[in-house]
Amino acid sequence: MNMLSTRSQPSSLQALLRNLLTAVALLGAIALSLPDFAQAQEPGAQPLNAAHSTATSAPTEATTTAGTTAPTAEASAAESLLTADMSPWGMFQNADVIVRGVMIGLALASVLTWTIWLSKGLELLGAKRRLRHELSHLKQARSLPEAQRNATGLSRHLIEDAQDELQLSANARGNDGIKERVSFRLERLVAASGRQMSKGTGMLATIGSTAPFVGLFGTVWGIMNSFIGIAKSQTTNIAVVAPGIAEALLATALGLVAAIPAVVIYNVFARSIAGYKAQVADASAQVLLLVSRDLDLPSPERQMTPLPAKIQPHMVKAG
Repeated sequence: MNMLSTRSQPSSLQALLRNLLTAVALLGAIALSLPDFAQAQEPGAQPLNAAHSTATSAPTEATTTAGTTAPTAEASAAESLLTADMSPWGMFQNADVIVRGVMIGLALASVLTWTIWLSKGLELLGAKRRLRHELSHLKQARSLPEAQRNATGLSRHLIEDAQDELQLSANARGNDGIKERVSFRLERLVAASGRQMSKGTGMLATIGSTAPFVGLFGTVWGIMNSFIGIAKSQTTNIAVVAPGIAEALLATALGLVAAIPAVVIYNVFARSIAGYKAQVADASAQVLLLVSRDLDLPSPERQMTPLPAKIQPHMVKAG
């Protein structure tokens, strides 16, 4: 029994050593095979890392692109605004065809306003000066024939019209009817002179009342085109739409430039023409005064004026 036990111990030890050696060899083989396995796994792992890095960098690049695109668009819009000619002439050249036509019409209306102001102003100034001179001569006259000898201009027309009525009413029995007819004819001359002097001022009233609305039409059309440009460019940057809005507002400015002087000049002419008509009425009253004086103090020539043949009284011979 002892011998069997002593022989079995070495065999068990040998088996244990063999097992240990086998385990060590196995572990060594595993340890040697780990680098090859890592190298075999590197080609498959690299695309995963690359995909992860691409997915990570894609939002960054998109953010960078979006961040740089907006400032670039704003910078280009600001640069285009700086390079654009924003003077009135430049805005006129860059405006739409309809807006440009509105601007041309308003400019012509403004030129017409100042032309009427110059011509009608000189006409009124000269007419008033002549009429003051004629009125002083009428006041110095003592009779209608004396006033007719020194009369010129409008006062001469008034005196000739009064003389014509006196000749037509030479055989009238009463003086009141003659005075009424002379007064009526002189009033017509006063009204006709006022209408003659008022010619051209109606155009000022038309320009003053319609020019702001014409300019507003050009502004609305220009702003509409600006909004269309915003829709096409898909941007609300003020630098993009500022030139169109400025061109549209220029039409309103031209409308006011044409309308304001027209209204002011029309009011000035209305007061001036009213004063001129008052002077003509004074001259007419002075002529009527001379007619009334001559009728109340008839001259020898009027007494000796023969009656027309058609109204001669029928003479019947007696015997």
